[in-house]
Amino acid sequence: MSSNSAPLAWIDIAVNLSSSQFRHDLEEVIVRAADAGVRDLIAVASDLEESRQLQSLIQAHPGIRTTAGVHPHYASRFDADSPQQLRQLCGHPAVVAVGECGLDYNRDFSPRADQRRAFSAQLKLACDLAKPVLMHCRDAGDDFQAMVHEHRPNLSGGVLHCFTGTEQELNQALDLDLFIGVTGWVCDERRGQELARLVPMIPAERLLLETDAPYLLPRDLRPKPKSRRNEPRWLPHIANKVAELRNESLESLSYQCQLNAKRLFQV
Repeated sequence: MSSNSAPLAWIDIAVNLSSSQFRHDLEEVIVRAADAGVRDLIAVASDLEESRQLQSLIQAHPGIRTTAGVHPHYASRFDADSPQQLRQLCGHPAVVAVGECGLDYNRDFSPRADQRRAFSAQLKLACDLAKPVLMHCRDAGDDFQAMVHEHRPNLSGGVLHCFTGTEQELNQALDLDLFIGVTGWVCDERRGQELARLVPMIPAERLLLETDAPYLLPRDLRPKPKSRRNEPRWLPHIANKVAELRNESLESLSYQCQLNAKRLFQV
């Protein structure tokens, strides 16, 4: 591809646009992403209030899609009224998935029983609404597999977002017919070596790419950005690393990841 060619098209399936780190220059962040070929963004919600904030934010950016859900860190806030509130939020036409939801036994910011209760309710809601689920799992592989397996026959689909797990956890997710979201973690020569080893094992039709910005700035960016804040514009850099590891062209990776995102999120 020549230097004069238009950039390849990419979909960032998980970016935290409501983060305070984007408060002062969100417009510029979106423009920089589009200039890099990342014209499709899915903004991820972590609780009910953030779900509402995103729906207000995207009124000015009608091309952006979003999720609605409660992250396991905030599962202790998931009360008797939450399912109905979440159902209403999911009715917004820009909401393409329930989430981010799941289990996090690494930090345990919410009691595990609360995490399982909130996750189960959101899986059930996703089944009722025929929406896919954007899911989180850290150090909770067995419980995660059991809970998703219970609902999987009625789920329209799901993605294990920001995958950093083991080969066993990858195989468990693939056995559940889930998509796998890969971030700039794969560009980290310290922590990302296992993910780099596993990336070629992900079937092409199950692979999705994401930045999880403003988190997980790729460590191998050169020259190093002055800020440690990640942005969606760095998704092609992540894609380049993934294509290299999989020994495939950027063009085929771009095409396949767009196809996968459109198939999962119906966009």
